[in-house]
Amino acid sequence: MNGRAIGAGLLTTAALVALGALPAAAAETLPSAPTPEQAASAPQTLDTLSRFFARDGALARSAAAPRVEGGSVPVRILSPDFVAGKAGAPVARVEFRASRAVASDGQKASLWTVKQPGGWQVVNIATGDDEIRYAEQGGRVLPGGLVFREPQIDAWYVQKGAKVLPLDEDAVRAVGKNGTSLAAYRSRVARDYGDKLPGSAYAKKGAAGGYAPQASGPVPHEEPAVTVASTAAGAGAVLALALIATTAIRRRRATQEP
Repeated sequence: MNGRAIGAGLLTTAALVALGALPAAAAETLPSAPTPEQAASAPQTLDTLSRFFARDGALARSAAAPRVEGGSVPVRILSPDFVAGKAGAPVARVEFRASRAVASDGQKASLWTVKQPGGWQVVNIATGDDEIRYAEQGGRVLPGGLVFREPQIDAWYVQKGAKVLPLDEDAVRAVGKNGTSLAAYRSRVARDYGDKLPGSAYAKKGAAGGYAPQASGPVPHEEPAVTVASTAAGAGAVLALALIATTAIRRRRATQEP
């Protein structure tokens, strides 16, 4: 699996983090629009996508001809309220919406949009189309289910009623190929992340992300790009487009796959 961690983390603070994958000049602010789809397909966004797809010299910027396919999907991230056991809390909460962009050579990217006072705005471009692809897969595996991501281990699931099913290899390692119950899933995430919630000593130290299980001990995950995007937007933070900020994590994780 060519997975990659993304920046809407459960346990991080609302901040923008650049990993140095592109020079600082690559950061920019894109205009707002009435809908996520209009923000994703705006001329300035398409121009930025052309530069994004041409970044490694795979094709000329003038030949990229990016297009946005289909509508946007809500991207849900494991909820801290669910981890904390808050009564009635859903397993995940919407952090942003994602749209699939495709270049003339077949490259794909995910455009992340968040709601701002002036409308919807693209705040990040991530390599690949994980967000949309897993939303589509979840709809096939468990129709009507809620697709969400556990960012600390980059795992994708679909949940409906008392059932939680895995959508990728990271999730299979966490809950088994046949999935688990919602109650059992909550017990696991409460055990793994309960002491790292917002307001905890862990969070106050400024640590980012959760911890990945490792035989040699816990190793902190990096959380790039837009961190807790919707929270940052709600706080009035200035959201800049962090081009390819997720690529370093994507490549790092790819080397860890068996």
